[in-house]
Amino acid sequence: MENLPGDIESEDPEVAEIRRKIRFLVDERPENDPEVIEALKYISTFYTENTEESLKNLETTLKERGQMLDEEEAKAYKAVKDILDRMNIGAKGMGKHMDEVTNLLQKAKSDSTDIIAKAKKLQFEVDKVSKQQEIIAALIETFTLTDEETAILQGSSKDAPITEEFFSVLDRAQEIHNNCQQLLKLGMQTLALDIMQDMTSVQEAALERIYRWMQTQCRHVENEQLIPLLVKSMSKLQARPVLFKYILDEYCTNRRSTIVSAFIDALTLGKGQGSDSNPIEMHANDPKRYVGDILAWLHQAIPVEKENLLVLLKLCDKTNMTDQIDQALSTITEGLCHPLKSRIEHIVAVEAPSTVLYSVTTLIRYYRATLKPIMHDSVLDRMFGDLLDLSEKSFVSRLQRETRTALGERAEPPANDLVPSPSVSRLLSLLNEVLSVASIAEDREKDMLQVLNSETIENQL
Repeated sequence: MENLPGDIESEDPEVAEIRRKIRFLVDERPENDPEVIEALKYISTFYTENTEESLKNLETTLKERGQMLDEEEAKAYKAVKDILDRMNIGAKGMGKHMDEVTNLLQKAKSDSTDIIAKAKKLQFEVDKVSKQQEIIAALIETFTLTDEETAILQGSSKDAPITEEFFSVLDRAQEIHNNCQQLLKLGMQTLALDIMQDMTSVQEAALERIYRWMQTQCRHVENEQLIPLLVKSMSKLQARPVLFKYILDEYCTNRRSTIVSAFIDALTLGKGQGSDSNPIEMHANDPKRYVGDILAWLHQAIPVEKENLLVLLKLCDKTNMTDQIDQALSTITEGLCHPLKSRIEHIVAVEAPSTVLYSVTTLIRYYRATLKPIMHDSVLDRMFGDLLDLSEKSFVSRLQRETRTALGERAEPPANDLVPSPSVSRLLSLLNEVLSVASIAEDREKDMLQVLNSETIENQL
């Protein structure tokens, strides 16, 4: 910047200072400074007159204005401070409430932890009880009978019929009783023994019911619908030998009465095993046919009784039933002994020809041999042996009498042409008739030796 006119090198310092400031202001160009412009605008609001006095009072006025602005600013800050103080107080109260809420939340969390722990414990107990209930339900299902099954075993009444369901339930009761062994192995002795006692009582009551039912039904062994039930009943009664024996005896008594009645009817009324509807006793005047029809009827009836026994006892496998079957068949057929014996004895006692008696003997021998594998050592078999001995003795006795009659007191000597005498011819004819019967008889060699060794023939020959 150029020096102003009138600059003097030896200028007064104050003037030089003022000059320097003026130069500084000129160089800075304050009109381009927004702050300076704003300040000047603010000053222009109250500095309206550019007088010396106004200029002197400008600084004081600026100070007063500054102090007034400071006071206003202080008031504004105080208002803000009051607001902040209130906010602080509110924040402290809020913080206190937050602390209380936090404490409540902590307490609630602690309480909820306890509740959760208790809930877990209760859930565990519930699961445990549920499993125990399942175990108990399975135990009840496995080791007890349902009400329906119990009702089936007990029956609706004392005389209620027995059905297939009855035996199914009884088998289940036995299965439960057997399964108790597993409980014993697991150390549950009290429970196992109680269940076994209950099942034993149930089985005892069921067997008593079977016993009562069999007393009335065992006679109906020919009924095909009842046979499976009768067979199973006898199988179950094996567990009680006394009841089993009572029912078997009852059956034998009934069948004995039935077969004797059927035998008498066949003899007198014509009802029997064969197709001939005529009474057997219609042929009593023909000893051979009479005895043959009687023995043929027995030959048909007795195997049927044996078969009925085998069917009735086919499921009885706890003991060997052979002896009991033989004894039962002996009891059943024993009733036939008296009517059979009286009629055979009457036949062999009459004055029949020796050939007829020999035919009767061979019939008795044949049917005895045929029935012996069925009857074994029964009363009827022993009676057959007695009748056979009686028939043989009667035959030999009758043969001796006929021989003596044929020969007379002495056998006539042969003629000069050696033709046999008439007495010898009659004897040979008698022997020929006996041999013709013996040709179809069993043990004929033995019989012929007995005939030839008989005292009369031997002496005459």
